[in-house]
Parts: sequence; structure tokens; C-alpha cells
Amino acid sequence: MTLNINGIRIPDSKMAREATELVRDTESELLFNHSSRVYYWGALAGKQRGLAVDSELLYIGCMFHDMGLTHDYCSCDKRFEVDGANAAREFLRQHTVSQADIDKVWTAIALHTTPGIPEFMDPVIALVTAGVEMDVLGINYQGYDDEQREAVVAAHPRTPQFKEDIISAFYDGVKGKPHTTFGNVKADVIADKQPGFDKGNFCSIIRGSRWAS
Repeated sequence: MTLNINGIRIPDSKMAREATELVRDTESELLFNHSSRVYYWGALAGKQRGLAVDSELLYIGCMFHDMGLTHDYCSCDKRFEVDGANAAREFLRQHTVSQADIDKVWTAIALHTTPGIPEFMDPVIALVTAGVEMDVLGINYQGYDDEQREAVVAAHPRTPQFKEDIISAFYDGVKGKPHTTFGNVKADVIADKQPGFDKGNFCSIIRGSRWAS
């Protein structure tokens, strides 16, 4: 039976079912359960904030947000967020979804590791990030009651060492293209796993440019 929390459930549509199947077949169990929890946290955050959101688009954004970490959807030259956004775009193009809505989901995934911006954008964009921040960073943990947290985790379990497991999953997904992590949080992941990793420095790039002054 599908989990139902305060009226929030996984959308019962052909597109949502196909998304669930695709993500489950592509991602590890760790990432699939993480993405599923992100949907519930994001949808619940929407209720907290009084936001009206298209639950189907939110679900696609949440479920595809880490697809760029997988072998099937990882590129050699793009940020993993962009890879995931591109995967969602191609999936949505196979369904009768408007370009405007595709763009919302693409942006939601592309920005989900860029704090301080999504919260001011369309609810789909804002709530994908809210869900990720809750599940990975514990941001607004106190905004969910014990019953809600326990129900979501019971349906989509966290591993006993989830904090370290998710860091390792991030590392596995980006270690082959460290240049794509400059200026974003995944550079911290590589530095954590590879002591001595040079994350690059914005000021050094400015000073080293070909401009004379």
C-alpha cells in the first residue's frame, strides 16, 4: 500500500509509475530510497509553506535528482546535476508535458545543490531542494513531527550508516570528473575522500586570466 501522510502520496499516474520503475531499475537501493524520501519531505514542506505544487512534476524532480550519479546517465564532462536534469527532460519529453513544465523540473534538479536560490523560485524548484536538504543535511528536521519522520523512513529506509553511505555514493558518482565540481558542494565530497585534492580557487582563476589587469 502506498504511503499516505496528511494526504500526500506518490502520484498514481502512468508517468509516475514509469518514473518509479526506471529509477528503481537504474539507481542503487540507497539512492532510490533517498529519492523517494526526498519527495515526501518536499511535499510536506510545501504544506508547511502553503505552496500549491504539481505533485507529479515534484515527484519526477525528486526521483531524477540523483540520476546523474549513475553509470547509465553520467557524462564525462557535465555536472552530475545537469546529467540528472537532462535525464528527466528526456523522460518528460516522452509524455505529454509542456516545455514550461519540463523546464521547471530541469531547473529544480540542476539547482538542487545550490542553496539560497531555489527557495525563491517556482514551488517545484523550491521543494525539490527542500526535500534534499531535509534528507541529507537535516535542514528543517524539527519541522516534521516524529510520526511523519518515522512513517517515511519505515517505507523508504535509511541505511544504518546513511550519512557515510550517501557521501560515498556522491563520491562514486563524481570522482571520475572532478573538474565538474569546481565551486559546488561535490568538491567537498572529493576533498573528504582524497586528502590533498585541489578544489580550485576562484580568486586564483581571476588573477591567472589572460587579462593584463
